Amino acid sequence: MSTYFSQAKAVMPGGVSSPVRAYGSVGGTPVFVKSASGAYVTDVDGQEYLDLVGSWGPALLGHAHLEVVERVREAASRGLSFGAPTVGETELAELIIARIGGVEKVRFTSTGTEATMTAIRLARGFTSREVIIKFAGCYHGHSDALLAEAGSGVATAGLPGSAGVTAGAASDTIVLPYNDLEKVREVFETRGPEIAAIITEAAAANMGVVAPGAGFNRGLSEIAHSHGALLIQDEVLTGFRVSDAGWWGLEGRVEGWTPDLYCFGKVAGGGMPLAALGGRAEIMDHLAPLGPVYQAGTLSGNPLAVAAGKATLSLADGAVYYHIDSLADQLAEITTGALNAAGVPHRLQRAGSLMSVFFGEQPAAAPITNYGEAQRQDTALFTQFFHSMLDQHVLLPPSAFEAWFLSAAHGPAELDRLSEAIKKAARF
Repeated sequence: MSTYFSQAKAVMPGGVSSPVRAYGSVGGTPVFVKSASGAYVTDVDGQEYLDLVGSWGPALLGHAHLEVVERVREAASRGLSFGAPTVGETELAELIIARIGGVEKVRFTSTGTEATMTAIRLARGFTSREVIIKFAGCYHGHSDALLAEAGSGVATAGLPGSAGVTAGAASDTIVLPYNDLEKVREVFETRGPEIAAIITEAAAANMGVVAPGAGFNRGLSEIAHSHGALLIQDEVLTGFRVSDAGWWGLEGRVEGWTPDLYCFGKVAGGGMPLAALGGRAEIMDHLAPLGPVYQAGTLSGNPLAVAAGKATLSLADGAVYYHIDSLADQLAEITTGALNAAGVPHRLQRAGSLMSVFFGEQPAAAPITNYGEAQRQDTALFTQFFHSMLDQHVLLPPSAFEAWFLSAAHGPAELDRLSEAIKKAARF
């Protein structure tokens, strides 16, 4: 594996196309994947691994699901890209609108970063205001204005933001502690007329998994609207992953409120490069060609990605979500049981079927509610646990700040294997 990594580093910065893949925070040589099927990936040396990365979320149905692959194959036989509208785009937009409350129109992009960047621009254009509120530890892609105190790969790399981001680009972004409505109210009291929008992960999963407190997202909606601002709910990760209607389906659908704009990705594209933003028609119609807010993309709505997204959402029924939720319940019990039995201080946190483990005495003492608390975990303990699992051919996300992902392809056999591996890893 080291040979492949050396070759990659000679021609790509760090040997990777996305930083966390380089194993910078856990050390060692990254696994180079050759193929994947169901709940497993196989490396270039032919070694099979039980996978809890799931392509960082998109593999809801498992890798290389036969029907999804067939739909993509059929689409590819008709051409890879047209630079023109397709009926498939309309049909995928209709599937999203049918699942998510408050979404009346959809604009497709190729990446989650593009979706969140466009949502910010659209919010500013719609409100004629400039200031954005985000939360420390919430990651919304790598556009300049949203890298301030981001989690995920930025946290893993130990960067406060990013070199190359100017003070001007970040000057209109206010960063507040997650799960603190009082701080949000205070800022709006002093700067309300300047604020275009609040953007938040629907449930934070880029500082480790930190669910919103009861009423937090609803409170954000109420505060924003009382001051004429918008709420952007980033469901790039949670959308269609934690329920048929994402995190909104677990919360807003029950409580009777909706954000103004949503951002989707990952599952929405079935593992292909596709993302989207959606919301009320009066806001979405401010996008070009109808409105003055410009956004474009040569490969947006790519027919192969649309085919994968349509197939995935069509197959992701109630039985799929019930199965994954049940697996998550069992895996959480297995993990906490093994770590408790071994006397390892930790706290496992959940947001629907998403989970992560915070190691150390401080997390063990109290729930993690924000980024500052998440940063006090013992990442060295996670590193030891990660490598013990890797030695047993179980692939976890190579960062203490990421979520674990299950799929519909995981089952009793995989849980049994995970149980044995976790018990052994807990004795590190």
